[in-house]
Amino acid sequence: MFSILKDWHNQRVLDDSDFTKADWIQAAERIVILERLNEEEMIRLFELATLFLDDKSINGAQGFEITDTVRQSIALQACLPILNLGLKWYAGWSSVIIYPGSYKSDSSTVDEFGIVHEGTQHRSGEAWQRGPVILSWKDAKHSGERDGHNVVIHEFVHKLDMLNGRANGFPPLQPDMDPARWTEIMARDFEDFQTHRKSGLDRYGTTNPAEFFAVLSEVFFETPEKLVDAYPEIYELMVKFFLQTPLEPRL
Repeated sequence: MFSILKDWHNQRVLDDSDFTKADWIQAAERIVILERLNEEEMIRLFELATLFLDDKSINGAQGFEITDTVRQSIALQACLPILNLGLKWYAGWSSVIIYPGSYKSDSSTVDEFGIVHEGTQHRSGEAWQRGPVILSWKDAKHSGERDGHNVVIHEFVHKLDMLNGRANGFPPLQPDMDPARWTEIMARDFEDFQTHRKSGLDRYGTTNPAEFFAVLSEVFFETPEKLVDAYPEIYELMVKFFLQTPLEPRL
């Protein structure tokens, strides 16, 4: 019965959407990385993005105005990683906050001697466990340009990572995936990345395993050939995790 009611609700949301198919097509044309999707995948992405906007509130901070362009851009890119996973992977939180540009955030770190250091950082985005995703529009509006950088995908992948608790680079895996193999490959290549520069991979990924996973997820969706060149086994892991093959042509 719950499934029937959920399906009915979802269909009503789709039927009552403020955006037409033509609106979504126009929005998608501004996001270059979506060109690889075929028609069936694009329609599913439009529907998922519509349900996402019904499920999550998107609010502006520091006077930033949330336009339809902003809402559609964020929704389309946020839903790309879960295109074949489903909106349930974004359960347990309800809002996205958009700043006009980078913003200050309190930070707390513990050094090797156990001393806590408090301070502030300028950020382009962050994801809180059981809390909002926060983004800078100055950075987010340039996401999806196939340059290997995508703050929207980065922060929403953190949300997937957090489904197992605190972000640590180990999200819930698909049933046919081997957790030991994921851990072995990710740990090995993270260690390699500490000392070897890789073309097209942001050095921010050296920060910790969670950032490594998020940075490489950006590359997976933006410039997958760079990921294959640098870490082919991680590319294959991500194919199995996201259930997508960005390097294969769509018919």
